[in-house]
Amino acid sequence: MKYLSSQPIFISLSPNVEKDDLVLAFKLLFQPQRWVFNPATDSSCRLLEKKFKDYFGVQYAFSFNSGRSAFWAILKASNFKKGDQILVQGFTCNALINPIINLGLEPVYVDIDKETLNLDPTDLERKITPKSKAVVVQHTFGLPAELDRIIEICKRHNLVLIEDCAHSLGAEYKGRKIGTFGEAAFFSFGRDKIISSVYGGMAICNDTKLGEKLKEIWNNLNYPSRFWVLQQLLHPLLVQYLVKPLYRFGLIGKFVLIGLQKTKILSKAVTKKEKQGKLPSYIPKKMPEALAVLALHQFSKLEKFNSHRDKIAQIYYQKLSHKNFFVQPQKEGRIYMRFPVILKGVDTDKLLQYFRRYKIFLNDGWRKKVIVPPDTNQQKMQYIEKTCPNAEFIAKYIVNLPTHINVSVGQAQKIVELLLKFLSLAYSKKK
Repeated sequence: MKYLSSQPIFISLSPNVEKDDLVLAFKLLFQPQRWVFNPATDSSCRLLEKKFKDYFGVQYAFSFNSGRSAFWAILKASNFKKGDQILVQGFTCNALINPIINLGLEPVYVDIDKETLNLDPTDLERKITPKSKAVVVQHTFGLPAELDRIIEICKRHNLVLIEDCAHSLGAEYKGRKIGTFGEAAFFSFGRDKIISSVYGGMAICNDTKLGEKLKEIWNNLNYPSRFWVLQQLLHPLLVQYLVKPLYRFGLIGKFVLIGLQKTKILSKAVTKKEKQGKLPSYIPKKMPEALAVLALHQFSKLEKFNSHRDKIAQIYYQKLSHKNFFVQPQKEGRIYMRFPVILKGVDTDKLLQYFRRYKIFLNDGWRKKVIVPPDTNQQKMQYIEKTCPNAEFIAKYIVNLPTHINVSVGQAQKIVELLLKFLSLAYSKKK
């Protein structure tokens, strides 16, 4: 088996993009009047916000140029004071931590449950102090957190609950949509999220006081530059027609991608500044019109996307019964942004290298460190080693498998075959 397809397989690098998305991005390149702002009352930003209000049954929805901008606005609108503590789970992204630090707040890390990869309510209660003001609950890779217990703890300690739904658009908990349990929730439309507009995000809430404050903050923000918007429109086109095909030839694709980013033709998903605990200049901003057009188009395919993810996940569940690793549980209402596999005792660097031989690229950055990407400065994130031992364990042994619309059933089956073959070889060497 040399290759699984004529094209390499990726877990990130705009995996949701289909032909109609590429055509739309190409058309927008030649409509610069639509890039940043459309004063029409039925602009794409307003339409996207209305879609979210209707979908979640909420009173307020505000579109931003990223999920981290939306989270920043929620924190700002909540009127926390400098030094207040925000409880977050270990095994999260620096995109969540940087808005907390930027506003002079203190992140406090709560360990995760090894099975669900979500915040552990027992450790949450242990970490609460008189300075604790809010809990951010992350529904990791689309599996809803244990909300009943978390809500009860928040009520008992008078803590604000904010839902991080970057991984979980479309998921439900006990028949109710994720994103409607806390005082506020935010979503990401980043390049490898449930729906993708390269950059983009949304904040929603039902509370009038918080909603009006969010509106005031949103009104006072600027739009990102036209050049920044151009970078995002170019991303799906250049990645699909230049970068991905070149990955067939060793490291050429990677070098071309780095070159496009260094010359500022394309933007990075996470900047060097963010890895050092600082926000880039384009955070926080409003969502530009062109990206709202892309997000609206992707939102129309949400059910199709999540149905496909579930079908791919079922293949993984059926095949992966190996005693030496475990996966997140199947639960009604969950979705599968990724399919995480925990490979205890396995060198995951070697596994990813093994898959690269077959032009399958599984390194999505969610591994190796408690706050990802792995080259994030953990001290700048204010993480103290051994604070979250379960999160450290998971980060060491996790590998995520792709579930997106461009992974076929046949490819998923071959990915499992390769994984089992690698594990068989790895474990036999240990005997």
